[in-house]
Amino acid sequence: MRQDSANTAAERETARRLAGAAEAAAAGDFEAALAAWVELGHAGVASAQAEIGRCFVNGWGVARDIELARKWLKLAADSGHALGQRLLGDFYFNGEEGSPDRAIAEEWYSRAAKQGEPHAQDMLSWILTDGDHRKPDHHAAREWALKAAAQGIAASMTRLGLLYHNALGVERDAAEAARWWRKAAALDDADGQAMLGAAFSIGAGVQKDPVTALAWLTRARAARSKFADRFYNAVRDACTLEQRREAERRAYLSLGEEEAAL
Repeated sequence: MRQDSANTAAERETARRLAGAAEAAAAGDFEAALAAWVELGHAGVASAQAEIGRCFVNGWGVARDIELARKWLKLAADSGHALGQRLLGDFYFNGEEGSPDRAIAEEWYSRAAKQGEPHAQDMLSWILTDGDHRKPDHHAAREWALKAAAQGIAASMTRLGLLYHNALGVERDAAEAARWWRKAAALDDADGQAMLGAAFSIGAGVQKDPVTALAWLTRARAARSKFADRFYNAVRDACTLEQRREAERRAYLSLGEEEAAL
């Protein structure tokens, strides 16, 4: 009984220190955060190890050091910590050691995704859709995107829209594509906004509406969506001066106001 109480007290203290470190990091005080994380990391606390690795990758509170980043992330990932696995996936996906290794990234994303880590689920879905090292698996990509979307990941909502729009692993369904893009757009995902604008421009799954189309495309273009420029000029050129002015006005409404205007 005494041992159980001691373990519980130690766990509470660890949780308290982790919470304090997270609060310090959120306030931009990485020196204080790292002081706690390093001590906990050396004691084998995987979540602290993952955060130390993230700091070395980004140069937060320390000089950027890729070798130390990999060391700490690998410690967390090897212990089965989902965030550590996802961050190690990011490490290889982004080519922190020189060039991306999408196969290794996929392996770590898969481990984290199976534990429910939402960003890993999203990235695994991306790799299964567009990965350059493997044959696409659109069915699996959709399943992981659905899991990530259920946890609020807007990029996966946009990807689901693209899968339905392009009939990748599913039958083409313009209305379902637009439904997912609308969800992503409401969460301020620029690519989702661009695709929703494109849908409104031609009436794909929604009623054709050039003003709404231009409003979403204007918002997406300002956020540097890679999709917006494909459609923006043609949609704008097809609008009257009055329609352009209204679209510009609506593009700078809050997201809630823009949704209400639809």
